[in-house]
Amino acid sequence: MGGRDRSHPARASRLATWLPVALVLAVLAAGVVAWRLDPAGPDPVEPPAAIPPPPGLALEAPPTPEPVAAAATGVPDAAKVRRALAPALRDADLGPHVLATVAGLDGTLLFSSGTGEAVPASTLKLLTATAALETLGPDHTFPTSVVAAGPRRVVLVGGGDPLLSAADVRALARTTSAGLQGAVRVGYDDHLFSGPAVSGHWEPGYVPEEVSPISALWVDEGTEADGADPAAAAAAVLARALDAAGVRVVGEPAPVRAPADGTELATLDSEPLAGIVEHTLQTSDNNAAEVLARQVDLATGGTGTFAGGARAVLRVLDGLGVPTQGATTYDGSGLSRADRLDPDTLTAVLEVAASPDRPELRAVLTGLPVAGFSGSLVERFAEGDAGRGLVRAKTGTLSGVSSLAGIATDREGRPMVFALLADDIDLVDTLDARAALDAATSALAGCRCG
Repeated sequence: MGGRDRSHPARASRLATWLPVALVLAVLAAGVVAWRLDPAGPDPVEPPAAIPPPPGLALEAPPTPEPVAAAATGVPDAAKVRRALAPALRDADLGPHVLATVAGLDGTLLFSSGTGEAVPASTLKLLTATAALETLGPDHTFPTSVVAAGPRRVVLVGGGDPLLSAADVRALARTTSAGLQGAVRVGYDDHLFSGPAVSGHWEPGYVPEEVSPISALWVDEGTEADGADPAAAAAAVLARALDAAGVRVVGEPAPVRAPADGTELATLDSEPLAGIVEHTLQTSDNNAAEVLARQVDLATGGTGTFAGGARAVLRVLDGLGVPTQGATTYDGSGLSRADRLDPDTLTAVLEVAASPDRPELRAVLTGLPVAGFSGSLVERFAEGDAGRGLVRAKTGTLSGVSSLAGIATDREGRPMVFALLADDIDLVDTLDARAALDAATSALAGCRCG
């Protein structure tokens, strides 16, 4: 008894502590019940601004705040841009072949250095992304479907969705299984693209480390296949998922052409192209860029090949008024060391994408990584660099090659497009060259160039 008596004060203390909490929770619960029982109550999903004030209450419109600074007008001064940038480009770590172009958003040339063309590396993805948006539109989607090919076969048909995942295919399987009875065989159709799956202009070690064999049908960008047939690996995911859903699958998945009049059992659209472009540029996704180049080829009457995609991208850019003289391209990702671009081509692409007359191309700009904060620039531009947060750029890196192309905003709020290409860098200077390009673009961002 004595022990139990000694516990009473502790229980009383705990009760004193938790009683107010319990009362508050009870009041909140009552409020929730009252709200659910009151059909006239406000809808919590509806934004507050859309809810009218009670009858008889007049609310004044909020005042328009004064601007904190005058809007920047005009374009930067070319002489000031040169003074800011030229010394940074003389950094010996960049090697002997450095090309640079800086221009205003209106196309006014502000700075140019070097002649000819250079290896662009992944800055080439800017061309591919722009051509895809121009040709297909930012809302375009790519379908993946499952089609019945007779009473005992289903075919997974690739529509060239570069970001199709294994989870997407398992979702297709669940929908497909609802309409199946008995055993089935699984086929796969990846005929949308043609030609070789691996570019002859790539280094042998690139597959599968840097890029997968390019296919109109894969899951998780071909990583499931580990360099083998991505379409077969995707079909294997479907077969396993059908089996898990209670459908008996007979044999191994096999390539087959889906019948044109086959019954569609399930379909899934990709996310809109604008989102795919943003992902491609943010992460410098080689696989997605190669698929997009082939989609441009198909959309312009080609058959979806490496060579056709490279030609189609340049034709589309020609139509946009982008100068492509001297451009030599063999892929859509910039992995080929035989690719060559003039920096003027890159800056012109950015100018077109920034034009208010071309809102369909805006994802090219919103997809650019932000210096020090996102994508392939998240670990670049050290604390204190003037370009941190004020430079958005596509990176390009191959052994001996480093490049940046994007938009820098100077200290007076004036934006400039730029392209910096260095393709004769000593391997031991790789990281120092990258830092030198960061410093060069930070010089633009730190400039009072008005």
